[in-house]
Amino acid sequence: MTGPWWRRPSWIAAATVACVGIPQGDQVFGPGVQITTGDVASVVLMVTAALLVVLGRTHVPRAALWAFGPLIAGLGAGTVLSADIAASMPGFLRVLQIFVLVPLAIVLVCRDRRDLGIVCGAVLGLGAAQAAYGIWQAATGNGAAIDGDNVRAVGTFGALDVMAMSVVAAFAFTVLTAFALAGARHGRATLPIALAGLGLLGAALVLALSRGTWLALGAAVVLMLVLFDRRLAVKLLASGAALTLLLGVFTAGSSSAVTARARSMVESVTDPDRSVNDRYHLWAAAVRMWQDNPVAGVGVKNFAEYRDTYAGIELSSGSETHDPVNGYTRQPLLSPHSQYLLVLAEQGVVGFAGFAALLAAIVRGLWRRRRPRDPLWLTGVGCMTFLLVNFLYSDLGGPTAVLSATLVGVAAARAFGLPRPVPALIDRNGFRVHELEGVR
Repeated sequence: MTGPWWRRPSWIAAATVACVGIPQGDQVFGPGVQITTGDVASVVLMVTAALLVVLGRTHVPRAALWAFGPLIAGLGAGTVLSADIAASMPGFLRVLQIFVLVPLAIVLVCRDRRDLGIVCGAVLGLGAAQAAYGIWQAATGNGAAIDGDNVRAVGTFGALDVMAMSVVAAFAFTVLTAFALAGARHGRATLPIALAGLGLLGAALVLALSRGTWLALGAAVVLMLVLFDRRLAVKLLASGAALTLLLGVFTAGSSSAVTARARSMVESVTDPDRSVNDRYHLWAAAVRMWQDNPVAGVGVKNFAEYRDTYAGIELSSGSETHDPVNGYTRQPLLSPHSQYLLVLAEQGVVGFAGFAALLAAIVRGLWRRRRPRDPLWLTGVGCMTFLLVNFLYSDLGGPTAVLSATLVGVAAARAFGLPRPVPALIDRNGFRVHELEGVR
């Protein structure tokens, strides 16, 4: 245990990120839990973090106890008070993994700025690979089907998880934006490479046709620009608005998938399509569940069990997907497609309070330690903004859940104060001891 990997355990976190993109093959979607390669890799990551604590090479920051503790308590209450505890246990373990164990493991293995840089580099690598593959899919007709054409970029995740590639590319875009801003300020020669990377990721995001990702990423990038430099933000946003207006004029009569999806964002309130309409009905069902079970909810992972009781007959029985690899698949609607409403419906106000406490602790820590010129700080702000907005109309699930948990950990590490590597010391009796320090 004295090799390079032990001295730099963040490489295990980087490997976990890389495993997120490994194709899973044929999957059967249902109420059970699907274990991905990223989930297996995250177990190795968590064991590594635990060993570091046991061996005294790192310690759990006190701020982490206040952040994760309320969530664990609320989650435990929602599980114990569930009508079917056995059915809620897989959900308990899943939420614990995504919102506590993986983020905390990232905090523990990322002991300095280089460690965080390694993890961010893995996110960029994964995003670039998925983006390149997604663009190829859209160009050759090997993507997911939309309006009868297989032109939707989905990366290695396929149509079974149609939004996954866009989430990966969005996280990579956020990370690269943060480092590109820092590089531009210092006049580094790597800026053209960063701009080319942003172009690649941006093209893939457009071809992914994910309206929710567009909105969440737009909010994240705008906030990052404003915090970094308000004048630069005004210039870039004005240029972007002018370019968007120009494209809108030239494509006013176009029937392309990109144009149609962009128009549907405006029509989501007045004339929603079936996907948006289903989401509205799922939200209403989640609210009704919470109103009938306000304190502890219906139980963790019980939304699907109670959905038909609370949803109207207008709700579709499932969503349809198709791609050349998996063929036609009908997927059941197992969640309300809103992380906030999912927590409220399944865990009530007790669980929601713990969930909100975690998010508030990370946001508060980032604000207290704000350094707008620091790309790692900007990365934390951008990723948290993306998630906070995306949680309004989406929830964590599928293979990208581990990636989202990893970036929550990156933001938490920056919010709690980066821990330094622990130097080995010898006390007056000749015993090996360690000195624990934190960096603000």
